[in-house]
Amino acid sequence: MRILSSSLQLARLLQLASPALPVGAYTYSQGLEWAVESGVIRDEASAGCWIADLLAHGIGRYEAPLLVALMAAWTGGNRSEIARLNGEFLASRESAELRAETVQMGFSLHRLVRDLRDPALADVEATLAGLGEIAFPTGWAGIAAAWQIVPEAALTAYLWAWAENQVMAALKAVPLGQASGQRLLAELGGRIPAVAAAALTLPESQWSNFTPAFAIACARHETQYSRLFRS
Repeated sequence: MRILSSSLQLARLLQLASPALPVGAYTYSQGLEWAVESGVIRDEASAGCWIADLLAHGIGRYEAPLLVALMAAWTGGNRSEIARLNGEFLASRESAELRAETVQMGFSLHRLVRDLRDPALADVEATLAGLGEIAFPTGWAGIAAAWQIVPEAALTAYLWAWAENQVMAALKAVPLGQASGQRLLAELGGRIPAVAAAALTLPESQWSNFTPAFAIACARHETQYSRLFRS
């Protein structure tokens, strides 16, 4: 196996975390749009509170440590563990829209793996092909592991990409100005290292995605009359 230089690993990581990644992430708000409709999010401060709370108590305590476990399974070639964690994530989605979101993005990521024609991703493509429905973190972790990205860096970038997408959704839905968006990203970016560090060592027995307000927002969005986003 060819060892990638640290500079190439960084370039690959930036590619994975880029908004240009063709998986359709920009079309989803993960319930944020309903939170705006209901008045829970109404300005920069309330948007920052919503996203920061979800980062710390939702994605940081479930999706983030699951991504770390997936990367370990991919690195070790443990297909049964990859399948188990993929199934666990699909089962954890609180609403039909959230489940459809991760499956659609996972499908798009699998297609991208094939279209990249990178020999380093051949095993990732074959493993994903055998999963049926693919959760987005499963495919993302597989690419990150195949590209030899350090788990801490990969997780930091994954969390950043999620936070950036949430802020972009807030800019459109509230709406907020560009300066507000940059202030939010600066604040969220400052929180990400601690969230990532905790997720790296969090045992599975302590994983939790218990975020009732988030689950309600996602479920209510499914019947929201006027909306910009798919979730």
